[in-house]
Amino acid sequence: MRARFAAVHDCFRDLFDSGRETGAALTVRYDGQPVIDLAAAGAGASGWRPDTLVNVYSVGKPVAALCLLLLVDRGRVDLDDPVTRHWPEFRTPATVRQVLAHTAGLPVFPVPRPAAALGDWALLTGDLAAAEPEWEPGTVAGEHALTYGHLVGELVRRVDGRSVGRFLAEEIAGPWRLDLGFGLDAADQRRCADLSYGVPGWPVTTLGGTGSLRERALANPAGCLDLAVLNSPLWRGAEIPAVNLHATSTGLARLYDGLLAGGTLDGVRLFTPDLVTEATRVQYDGPDLLLESRTRWTLGMQYEEDGSWGMGGIGGSCAWADPVRGYTLAYTTARLAGFDRVEALVDALHSCL
Repeated sequence: MRARFAAVHDCFRDLFDSGRETGAALTVRYDGQPVIDLAAAGAGASGWRPDTLVNVYSVGKPVAALCLLLLVDRGRVDLDDPVTRHWPEFRTPATVRQVLAHTAGLPVFPVPRPAAALGDWALLTGDLAAAEPEWEPGTVAGEHALTYGHLVGELVRRVDGRSVGRFLAEEIAGPWRLDLGFGLDAADQRRCADLSYGVPGWPVTTLGGTGSLRERALANPAGCLDLAVLNSPLWRGAEIPAVNLHATSTGLARLYDGLLAGGTLDGVRLFTPDLVTEATRVQYDGPDLLLESRTRWTLGMQYEEDGSWGMGGIGGSCAWADPVRGYTLAYTTARLAGFDRVEALVDALHSCL
């Protein structure tokens, strides 16, 4: 098997030899079986083991969405319920489906907050409940860059009673044996790789233009691009589900393998095939006001022209399923830079299939 995928192994090694990568992991599962599982740290970097956790930013959005979708699958909530049916204080006339598909109109936390607020769930969800939407829900999309996890997570909490982090651990990560989570305990925090900037000025270029929707969405609460915050116990211990999933590449690839198989992994069924079909169907196809490009949103994921679905995170981590080619892939990196690294790996992978 290694011989068949030698080009991928060579490409992964070249990322470190060229200095483009300093700590990363890559997992590929093909036809339901693991075929690539690589982890490495570059010269001068701390060791990277298969169980090293890394903050993967928006790669966690589909994971948060799946928590709410599991409640949909169990009949606890309907996709077309108004959010107010479950969250009475919520002022925006959006549905559960619109929240999941990034069309709810609440991509920005409305009240300026310091980094310390990242650990205050009630404060931030209260801000969102009282907010006025930036557009009529359902009319257009704009990635809910930081707010997505609090919107989805508060719906999980209102319906189920558990936080989204606890729900994920007990209802999805546990049964499917996935090494990932929101709100890490002290032991898991010790397994985390420290993030670093891969290119000078990464936080500035990532924010976009002054006053843009992207800047307003990513800059509040403060600290979401600041290494002093990202590598701190505050960040790792809080539940910020839009952007602070900490995961291994193996855990993410296994998650997508379960979805690709129709909701069953290693004989454990969590989702019905109908739910997976609806969750991965395009719900919105058009301009995304934050990404400033045409985007196809499913219920929590981006859908690509080649039929693959999943999510990338700012900084370069990615995870997705490719139903046409029959594989799932996850790439986790501690070096915050662009997506050229995973693109090179995918080119190598496709040459092997």
